[in-house]
Amino acid sequence: MATIYDTNPNALINKAAEELKKQIKEPEWAKFVKTGVAKDRPPAETDWWYKRAASILRSVYLKGPIGTNKLRHKYSSKKNRGYKPEKTFNAGGKIIRTILQQLEKAELIQKGEKDKHKGRLVTPKGKSFLDKLSK
Repeated sequence: MATIYDTNPNALINKAAEELKKQIKEPEWAKFVKTGVAKDRPPAETDWWYKRAASILRSVYLKGPIGTNKLRHKYSSKKNRGYKPEKTFNAGGKIIRTILQQLEKAELIQKGEKDKHKGRLVTPKGKSFLDKLSK
């Protein structure tokens, strides 16, 4: 029996993105927004919002409890600064916060604490959602 740890992450994220289209809605501003300071343009894919949401859900499942700042660092990228050396900049927090709130509303994740760490944790509904897709 395959688990989330055994399956190909890209395949799982693509399957989860298709399923999340039924549960969450992309905001109006998502068509025009860049994903971070280091990016020159908005994403070229039309359904990038759902793929990012599926990726965040998978990250919360694997690394939870996790917060916005850790996820900003995970999705960071290097900025081309011309002749100066490249520098890493964190991703934008608004996108990540909005996706986390949407996943909370869909009851796939929740705010919680584990030992001394605070952040978002996956709920049993979210766990079964990803486990079903990984089979």
